[in-house]
Amino acid sequence: MAPRPTKAILASAMAALALSCGTAQAAGVFTLSSATFKDGDMLPKKVGDIPARGPNCKGENVSPELSWANAPEGTKSFAFTVFDPDAGNGAGFVHWVAYGIAPDVSSFAEGEISKPSDKYVGGTSGKKLTTFGGPCPPPGSPHHYIFSIVATDLGPRELPPGLTFSELHEKLKGHREAESSIVGRFVNPYPQ
Repeated sequence: MAPRPTKAILASAMAALALSCGTAQAAGVFTLSSATFKDGDMLPKKVGDIPARGPNCKGENVSPELSWANAPEGTKSFAFTVFDPDAGNGAGFVHWVAYGIAPDVSSFAEGEISKPSDKYVGGTSGKKLTTFGGPCPPPGSPHHYIFSIVATDLGPRELPPGLTFSELHEKLKGHREAESSIVGRFVNPYPQ
């Protein structure tokens, strides 16, 4: 069983969620956005994880397009996480951990993070993947997926591969330059 994020990390993720809701795209503000979905909207069915990875998985695991702008001066790398706070009876579930993203990278194309890439160092998700693992909730109410990016003062290869969500947040203490998040919602489109 994958280690669960600590309550402090969950609180940080929820704070990022609260800050991201209704965030203005003002000039000079570090922002994350997606051409695949708007903040707070439903994620398309194709983003859902593949059937081979769970009984509730009905999608194609096509990761959404993600782009960011206005990183602070001096940013040396970016780190990314995708977290579902609704899973595990409130314990949450980590769908992607990545870091070591060079400061000249400002986007991932649709489907790009669903497979290994030289553009990021893969951490370890709750599914033990180093790549994006899409939503796979049980039928019922929509789950929320927090896509979070952190601009850091760490060089692209300073952190080892395979860090978990909790380990990454621990390593980023004192190294965060700016953060931005957007939220996508997903409901299992196929009743059991």
